[in-house]
Amino acid sequence: MSRVIRAAVFQTAWTGDKESMIQVHEQAVRDAAAQGAQVLCFQELFYGPYFCQVQDKAFYEYAEQIPHGPIVKRFQALARELGIVLVLPMYEEEQPGVLYNTAAVIDADGSYLGKYRKTHIPQVEGFWEKFYFRPGNSGWPVFDTAVGRIGVYICYDRHFPEGWRALGLAGAEIVFNPSATSRGLSGYLWQLEQPAAAVANEYFVGAINRVGVEELGDNDFYGTSYFVDPEAQFVGEVASDKETELVVRDLDLAKLREVRDRWQFYRDRAPGAYGPLTAP
Repeated sequence: MSRVIRAAVFQTAWTGDKESMIQVHEQAVRDAAAQGAQVLCFQELFYGPYFCQVQDKAFYEYAEQIPHGPIVKRFQALARELGIVLVLPMYEEEQPGVLYNTAAVIDADGSYLGKYRKTHIPQVEGFWEKFYFRPGNSGWPVFDTAVGRIGVYICYDRHFPEGWRALGLAGAEIVFNPSATSRGLSGYLWQLEQPAAAVANEYFVGAINRVGVEELGDNDFYGTSYFVDPEAQFVGEVASDKETELVVRDLDLAKLREVRDRWQFYRDRAPGAYGPLTAP
């Protein structure tokens, strides 16, 4: 018996200022809702440039409290107006000097459901994230939304299988992976890792990446956002590698039971044998 939801992801280029970037995303919410989308996820750090290409404390000003800051409040009102679930990847200030790379989850009635804080923080050329973020301490929550059970894993997290599995064990049906990933570094992994995670953990994955080269560095963000099902099949076309694009796809969540009945990965796990994996 089918259980179809209409889901969306949005990739875009940096507009040059925070307010216009927010407005672009507000319009994307309206466009998605007009196409019947019931849930929408934005790209990593959606309302700013990918400032981690440099190490400059001026960008601390992009952080705000979640859920009490103005951006969350603004999108809560929009979610309520349009009846759409929103995943908002943001820069969070818990208190001065305590900053996280975070995704807030808003339900279709505008209520704030909670947040996920990025767990794995890179510190490599062009991705100086330890300058800006503490490692997340939220665990891997799964949110009961109007469209189903949603998890979030952010960008660099995707290289680590443990969180993908934790989200599956917690009952995720769709996991969104908002990212800022560049052509020269990780292009060969982009259409490999998330489909593999979808298969191994038997859920849908929505992968989102920004597009373009920004003034802060040479990173060439290559878009190609997509949805993939638990058989590693792309749902519709993969998005452009250069242009802003709203990707709207129908996902049949009934497929999860079909796949899990075929492949009993959760039954056949051997957690008693995995102790050494958690050793430092």
